[in-house]
Parts: sequence; structure tokens; C-alpha cells
Amino acid sequence: MRPLLAETRVPAATAAVIRGTQEAVRAVGFQRRGLPDLVDPYTTFETGSVTKTFTALLLAEMAANGDVDYKDPIDTYLPPDARPRRGERPITLLDLATHTAGMPRLPRNLFPGAVAQWLADPYARYSRDDLHRATARLRPAPATPPPPHYSTFGVGLLGQLLADAAGTSYPELVAERIMGPLGMDDSGAPPAIAPATRSATGHRRGRPVGPWHFGALAGAGAVRSTAADLLIYLRAHLRPEMIKPPLADALRAARVPRRLMAGRAGAAGTSISLVWNHRVIGGQTLLWHTGGTGGFTAFVGFSPTADAAVAVLANATPTWRQPATRAARRLFRAVLFPDGSF
Repeated sequence: MRPLLAETRVPAATAAVIRGTQEAVRAVGFQRRGLPDLVDPYTTFETGSVTKTFTALLLAEMAANGDVDYKDPIDTYLPPDARPRRGERPITLLDLATHTAGMPRLPRNLFPGAVAQWLADPYARYSRDDLHRATARLRPAPATPPPPHYSTFGVGLLGQLLADAAGTSYPELVAERIMGPLGMDDSGAPPAIAPATRSATGHRRGRPVGPWHFGALAGAGAVRSTAADLLIYLRAHLRPEMIKPPLADALRAARVPRRLMAGRAGAAGTSISLVWNHRVIGGQTLLWHTGGTGGFTAFVGFSPTADAAVAVLANATPTWRQPATRAARRLFRAVLFPDGSF
């Protein structure tokens, strides 16, 4: 972790590691460049798209509890004027969680209100009404689900639909169904997060930037977490038998591969589970996801066959060199294959 800080514009990074019965959490650097406050394992960072794994777990938990079904059409949870045109088959909740709804990466009506603050806080003003208008304009789903195509729009919509089905907000839902039962006391989506939580300041090109907010797309990027809490989160994915149902059943369901990636360079052999990327390398099953906002980078990965996991959080936005993500992948590889075989 220290070389990451020394060689790049990353003020701080924290990491959580599990390998069998061994666990470690480390934190290096400063909450904000130029100030003396150090980060620790309980400092919160924005996780960006790692939030999507929480939204997929919510779907699995609510399905295991009988609140929703994977095959439910999204129309079930939408007002009449927000329902997309029917094609040869309806778009389902599972389609959203596996990026197979044929949806664009972002809703088109996000851009007019976001362009002026694209690097600052682009999703903040995106409302539930905006989301419904964008959903109503979706193209009909094809008869056969298309290959996975990554969609922040789709998983953000999934988070809102699950919240509507439960009669609450996304921040409250993820707090009640996941953070609370797992004991992730310093994690959540604002405003449902402990007010006393210590937060790192995000940075872009070495300069402090403000936090991001996600409005109606909260399920795609709003969760903030700590290295200590992500250790709990990953431990639960490795050992669901230690968790009470229905969350235990959801943790098992979340890692089942659902659709094979196709037509994407470098994706050979990669599948999509519930949001998680899934691949077998060197005889080990790997699941992982990355995330980024205007000031933060995140990586989480685990291997149920190797009984190993890694999380890395950094308070610097992703760049084309991806230093934080590369460091996280190196750490993940070292934990999975300590003999250096891969």
C-alpha cells in the first residue's frame, strides 16, 4: 500500500485481506492531502459501483424472503406511465442484476442536468421522476436476453424498484437488510449512515473534491464503507453458513454464475453472477467488482474455493493508469496464489 501512495496522487488507501483463518486490515495516508488527520480501518470512503454488489445482494435477499421474484417483470413495480413498451418478453429484475436488459450504460435524460457538473456531482439531481421517464422510453426487450452489457442505469433502476417494493428508500433498505444484520456499523448510503463516521476526502489530480450523491440511482453507486466493514462483508460472502437466513441464502445465490460474457475484448471465460464478475483462474473461482467516483477508487474480490478475499479503498479518482485498481489486483493475486503460480 505504501508504494501506491509514494508513486501516485493517492493521499490514502486502506485494505482488508482474508486468507483462510488469517485476516488483516491496514490503513496508510491522510484523510485529506495537506492535513494531518490519518486514515484508519474505520475511515469511510465512497465505493462507487461496488454499491452494485449490495443492490444485487438485496435482490437475492428479498427473493429468498419471498418479497420479490427474480423473474418478476419490472412493470410490476412501476407506475403505468413509467412502464417500457412490451416486446417479445418483459424485462425482469434478474435482467437488471445481470446487465442483460439491453439497457444503455446511463439514462439519456441524465445528461442535460449533469453536463455542467459532470466531474463534480453528476447524479445528485437525478430524481425518481427522471428515472421513470427514462424507463418509459426503453426499447422493448428482445426474445432472447442479449449478452451482458454493463449498465449503471439498470442497476440503479433495480435499487429503486426494490426500495419501492419494500415501501422504503434505498438507503433505509440497504441499512435494514444488509448493513444491520452483518454489523457493518460504519457503512451505508447517505443519509442512512452513522453521523459520527469519519470520512476521507476525495481527490482528483491531487486536489480535494466534494462527495458524490446519487439521487434515484443510489443503488448504482451511493454506498460508503470502511476497510473494517468490507472485511465483514467479504467474510460473509466466503462463509454464508455463519449468517442467518434469508441473508445466508442470498449470499450463496449472489455468487452463482448466470450469463457468459460475449463480444468483449479480454472477457473470455468471464461470466456475470448477480452483478459480480465471475471467472475461474488456476483452478480457483474468482468474483470481483471495481468502483469509482469523482474522488475515490474501490476494489472488492473474493474466492470461495481459495477461502480468500481482498478489498482496497483509495481517496483518489480512477485515472487511465488505474494505480489503485492495479495495486488491488496485485494484492488479490498475491493472496490467491502465494506461491506466485499466477
